[in-house]
Amino acid sequence: MNTYDPKPIPTSGVVVPNELLELVERLSESNHDHWAVQRIAEGWTLGPKRDDESKSHPDLVPYGDLAESEREYDRTSVLETLKAIIALGYELRKST
Repeated sequence: MNTYDPKPIPTSGVVVPNELLELVERLSESNHDHWAVQRIAEGWTLGPKRDDESKSHPDLVPYGDLAESEREYDRTSVLETLKAIIALGYELRKST
């Protein structure tokens, strides 16, 4: 029986300011690149489908070459992180 009860930081009412929205795509690309660096360091290679045994994965490509659904997954993760930062009372702004 699974007793895990996820409790993410509530973000449904948080609005990310427009000036921070420009970060989403850049951070999404960086997030993918960090994932890829880790996988490559672990010996994973590009393959037609994910295969844990042979350590191949179809997403070991540049961010721009990912399927839109995969890019959207990264965007959602980044956006929820930004919302959580704001919900916790932190402020983000671009330095001048």
